[in-house]
Amino acid sequence: MDDLSAFWTAALRRLWGLDARLTRLDGEYDLNFLVHATNGQDYVLKVMRASCDADLVDLQIKALAHIASEAPGLPFPKVFPDLTGAMLPEIADSEGQRRLVWLLECLPGRCYAKAAPKSEELILKLGRVLGATDRALEGFEHEGLHRTGFKWDLMQAGWIADKLNAISDPARRALLTEICEGFAAIADVLADLPKQAIHNDANDYNILVEGELSERRRISGLIDLGDMCAAPRICDLAIAGAYVVLDHPKPERALAALVKGYHAANRLRADEVDLIWPLLKMRLAVSVVNSTLMAAENPDDPYVTISQAPAWRFLENTSVNGGLMSARLRAACGLPVVDGAERIHTYLQEHRGHFADMFGQDLGDVPMGSLSVENCVWPQDPFHMPLAEAARVGEEYGQDLWLGYYNEPRLIYAEPGFRKGPWKASDRRTVHLAVDVFAPAGTVLHAPMSGRVEVVENRDQHLDYGGVIILHHETPEGDPFYTLYGHLDPECCDRLKPGDPVAQGAAFARLGDAGQNGGWAPHVHFQLALTTDGMEADWPGVGDPDELELWHAVCPNPAALLNLPDDKVFYHPTDKADILHKRRAHFGGNLSLTYDDPVMLVRGWKHHLFDEWGRPYLDAYNNVPHVGHAHPRIQAVAADQLKRMNSNTRYLHPAQVEFADKILSKMPDQLQVCFFVNSGTEANELALRLARAHTGAKGIVTPDHGYHGNTNAAVAISAYKFNKPGGIGKADWVELVEVADDYRGSFRRDDADRAQKFADLVDPAIAALRDRGQGVAGFIAETFPSVGGQIIPPKGYLPAVYEKIRAAGGVCIADEVQTGLGRLGEYYFGFEHQGAVPDIVVMGKPIGNGHPLGVLVTTREIADSFNNGIEFFSTFGGSTLSCRIGKEVLDIVDDEGLQDNARRMGERLMAGLRQIEADFGCVGDVRGMGLFLGVELINPDGSEGTEICSYVKNRMRDHRILIGSEGPKDNILKIRPPLTIEAEDVDMILWALRDVLSEVGDFTPAPVCDHDHHHAGCGCC
Repeated sequence: MDDLSAFWTAALRRLWGLDARLTRLDGEYDLNFLVHATNGQDYVLKVMRASCDADLVDLQIKALAHIASEAPGLPFPKVFPDLTGAMLPEIADSEGQRRLVWLLECLPGRCYAKAAPKSEELILKLGRVLGATDRALEGFEHEGLHRTGFKWDLMQAGWIADKLNAISDPARRALLTEICEGFAAIADVLADLPKQAIHNDANDYNILVEGELSERRRISGLIDLGDMCAAPRICDLAIAGAYVVLDHPKPERALAALVKGYHAANRLRADEVDLIWPLLKMRLAVSVVNSTLMAAENPDDPYVTISQAPAWRFLENTSVNGGLMSARLRAACGLPVVDGAERIHTYLQEHRGHFADMFGQDLGDVPMGSLSVENCVWPQDPFHMPLAEAARVGEEYGQDLWLGYYNEPRLIYAEPGFRKGPWKASDRRTVHLAVDVFAPAGTVLHAPMSGRVEVVENRDQHLDYGGVIILHHETPEGDPFYTLYGHLDPECCDRLKPGDPVAQGAAFARLGDAGQNGGWAPHVHFQLALTTDGMEADWPGVGDPDELELWHAVCPNPAALLNLPDDKVFYHPTDKADILHKRRAHFGGNLSLTYDDPVMLVRGWKHHLFDEWGRPYLDAYNNVPHVGHAHPRIQAVAADQLKRMNSNTRYLHPAQVEFADKILSKMPDQLQVCFFVNSGTEANELALRLARAHTGAKGIVTPDHGYHGNTNAAVAISAYKFNKPGGIGKADWVELVEVADDYRGSFRRDDADRAQKFADLVDPAIAALRDRGQGVAGFIAETFPSVGGQIIPPKGYLPAVYEKIRAAGGVCIADEVQTGLGRLGEYYFGFEHQGAVPDIVVMGKPIGNGHPLGVLVTTREIADSFNNGIEFFSTFGGSTLSCRIGKEVLDIVDDEGLQDNARRMGERLMAGLRQIEADFGCVGDVRGMGLFLGVELINPDGSEGTEICSYVKNRMRDHRILIGSEGPKDNILKIRPPLTIEAEDVDMILWALRDVLSEVGDFTPAPVCDHDHHHAGCGCC
């Protein structure tokens, strides 16, 4: 203990009667110590600078007491009096200077700056805490609140206007000048607002957050009242917002969540909400100007300028839509997005049925047609809409008039311009904010109500609006609103100009054909908006499904203007919560769902999946769609065969032989006979029958924690199932051997003989089966154990095992369901990597790409042993449909070079994972081959990081990436995407995994009590 700590340790004992260990904390001006007292509690000892004004500390102590009295549930620290009852004793320090000292409760958690992720749920909670705090402080008075010349008082922020010459960069100086002008414009409004005590510095180091990994985060502390002052409450919210948005990936949504939370606890008015954005920017401007001035005074302190970087990144971020901010924040509070919004809605409702018919007829009986992600398959590729497809969209609904829904999530908005991030699986705008009316090109449109032309132009880019008109309308009270008509014949641009009046019922435009309207099937996109602020340059006709609170308010349902009821045109996607409820009601409880928040997936393409709202997900987990989801060739083959017939192997068909020829062309020469079944489970069950028929024995040797299916016999050889709590336990005809895991197993990678040592573990298993009279029918293993943890056995392991099994009279079965058909990149099958030739090879789900299909291939000798006069027949195994699909899958792997793609993408992914392994201590091992990869996550002591793995898997889903987890302790990330995955997608996986792992930090799981050595807090004693 240093002399300083020793002095204040003694002072603490003398004044408060506490024996403790002190740890120095950061402080700009004052001494701060973390106090670990022997009574089991933690405190914070604050030793104020010698010149500190006692009134400043008195203000804080009394404010904390007031909050505790008014709102005792708020997370503020308690102040403890000394033994004499004094809250703020004054004593001489070791140098004789008089110092004010006070002792506070130490609140749990870490500072918000170091907490991750900064979710919208957490920010909402912060808003509630701040709102409740300001409510509690409404009646608090103290003379210290009125601080003249206080640079951090946002009402006095205009001081920076005279200091902008300190900013040397002209562009940045101009930006700050614009912010100062915006602040000056609201100064009078701000001055008229009532003042109250506010925290005034809810920055990311004054907010504490509690919660680890998958635990729900909560705000556990709001500390440091040293900057308190009297100001309008909206200043407090704007200051907090200035820190919440910094380096947040979705700053607009983060700010909206904060404001929504605040409003829930402390109701805001619309005029206050409108001040948040200019005040927030002004707070950041004060911060960068102040730090620039400090840097000039302290040129050797690099932190001063480094601390500016996040503020500048935000202020210079041109993607943040400030023009729409007031509407966004108002919508978050449930307030009218514009003044007069209620009058506009009332006007439209009262005049519903009396507007002019846009198409010269009543649309009440015109049918609806759905283009939703659930109900249609436009476009075939949800990431690219060719003009040929766009011109045919909706053709299934005929050539007569039909209507397209408002609020409908669609995948037809496929081009990169609809993405909101760099990846195909980034957020994208999918939800239609208008009503479509499909009709023949040239159909005339009539204005539903009078107005004037606001915009008329020809937007002739690929799949844009083509001819487009925006009309300005007003209610009788003068409240403006707007209607947009897109996909018109651009001849309207020659007839109309901004400002032209358009009378109710006037024919003012006509529908364009695909060559005129942006490339679409003829229709009008009819949209209502209550404001054009922030939308002038690019009026969005489609919204992000996670921002509908905003877009429904800004662009409400236009049904009234079409003289239609709202419900007719409002689309309701399938309710995920309802499906989940019905699933739980109708299915067994052991039918599992992945993720804490399950996904409902309704479309797929290649290696991406889409939920009911059109949100895209990168599928880095599902190996069943081997050649990609919804492959056009498989669609075509299946449809073609179903038009013809679908029968079984009791009848001849060339498809059966062609499929067998294709499979056998990939096999070693001695494997010559095929059996077609409907699943990998059935194939493994059949493999056991073949082995027993050939050997006359029953016993099976298999690695621990393997999985081979869900029938009785398949479960009996699947320790992954039978050894679980509630499992059936090991049968007497089964012997387990240790998985050849050279990372965590008995023999490690530094042992050159590990392959043989693992193989030698088969010897006692063989002996045990013989001792029990079971004999040895065979050895079955996932060639590379998948549920065991994506294990790659050391080379030479399988040949050594096979030699022992064959010497014992058994046959060798390779379960290649997970590893076969080119997934490994360099090898078509896993046994090739091992240099081994099995007697039976089993293939399952990937060979059908989702169609139920399994295949077993064996030698002629074994097949003859099974041919004992009892017919083998599988109703669906070897159906003509299955055979055609199976062959098509194998042909696609060859034709599209997918095995080589697995090699190249696997190498790219592995290289990135190796770097992540080097950078993050919680990554213990990275292993795999091609697109069969595992990432083993560990705790600081090297034990299996089960909690970390669960957290990472769920957070990757939040990043729109689907991966799995496996291993005996479920601590291994399983990455096995369809073979179509591309370099961009690999890079997204690596980016997201790095981002998520950075959130894990120094997590250590809570100790588990063994009841022999109790740990603190175990609750056992």
